[in-house]
Amino acid sequence: MQWRAGFASSRALVVDLGRNRSLPVPFWLHADERHSVSGCVVAFPLQEYGGIMSGLVAESWWRKTLYLTGGALLAAAAYLLYELLSIRKEQQLDSKDAIILHQFSRPKNGVPSLSPFCLKMETYLRMVDLPYQNYFDGSLSPQGKMPWIEYNHESVSGTEFIIDFLEEKLGVSLNKSLSGPEQAVARAITKMVEEHFYWTIVYCQWVENVEQTQDLLDVPGPLSEVLKWTLCQLNGGLVKREMFCQGIGRFTKDELYRLMERDMRTLATLLGDKKYIMGSKVTSVDATVFGHLAQAMWTLPGSKPEQLIKGELINLAMYCERIRRKFWPEWFVDVDDFCLDGESDSSCGTPTHLMECSLFSHTDTLDDSASGSPSHTNTHSPDTDRSGRSLSDSDIEVDGSDGEAQVEG
Repeated sequence: MQWRAGFASSRALVVDLGRNRSLPVPFWLHADERHSVSGCVVAFPLQEYGGIMSGLVAESWWRKTLYLTGGALLAAAAYLLYELLSIRKEQQLDSKDAIILHQFSRPKNGVPSLSPFCLKMETYLRMVDLPYQNYFDGSLSPQGKMPWIEYNHESVSGTEFIIDFLEEKLGVSLNKSLSGPEQAVARAITKMVEEHFYWTIVYCQWVENVEQTQDLLDVPGPLSEVLKWTLCQLNGGLVKREMFCQGIGRFTKDELYRLMERDMRTLATLLGDKKYIMGSKVTSVDATVFGHLAQAMWTLPGSKPEQLIKGELINLAMYCERIRRKFWPEWFVDVDDFCLDGESDSSCGTPTHLMECSLFSHTDTLDDSASGSPSHTNTHSPDTDRSGRSLSDSDIEVDGSDGEAQVEG
């Protein structure tokens, strides 16, 4: 190892004696003045990569590099988030006498939304047969909520408050047929789903099954994979932090799954063999339950909730399919989606097996008087369903065959 000697003074002056034969004069002293400098002679090893006194400046070099790298990463993250959440308004939307629903963009697997609350809100609008316009801009409400609506230049966020707003402004209601005690039961079920079961679902989506969720995101552009990874990491951290603050995130994974299973079994028991949660008529609680159970049914392949809903709790799967066919006719689902991965029963995908589960029975959107088994050979375009009807948002029919309350206004 090579060494070099130097002289260090109290004025932060280091002189390389190996190359300097005289001490340099500080700038505040004239060259012809006599002066003295006190200090000590030091010796230091030369680094392998060469350079004079590189060991003395290595710390500051690494610090500058760290600052520059950190700044570059922060700038890149800010740019990616801006590209992901920026509002791309091609035209100004006028909310006069029109409902504009702001929500997250559609995923790639055909499910309307990965957000239980966004799916709940859009399903509710279809249940009450109100025309609306989706806007997938990614912008949150002034309260920082998603979804939210604009109507007559008024903005409302929070699904419960949106439903109250629509009932007041437009006179629509799905709960008119419910008695006082039944409305209390419906609210209790809603709160159990939204304040308890919800956290276990988003935990499965953004923490345990984050890779599958990342594959479902539809983010265009050359940096789509980077954007999706960044979004999943941010959402995963946010979910874990909010779960911890709520309290449920302080439990272990096994305890969380135990709580989730209890909620799902409770819903299965409440549903029983009924058509909807509160009986033969659809109510607002069905929009809530469907928005959450649909995530377990179609967005969490191989997960514990999917195994439950497609296994022991098959009545919940039939319930989800019933609502999907009635209010989401353009949402096409493969037959294999009703079978667990790796199932060896070859009869699972046959029409006979599915008809036993009421998955191929006539739904309320079709003519109940039609006879014969439904045909599976009808072709349909992206703008029509299998019966050839339009799939525009305002074109969903809600007939009165099952005694549902008709929408006023």
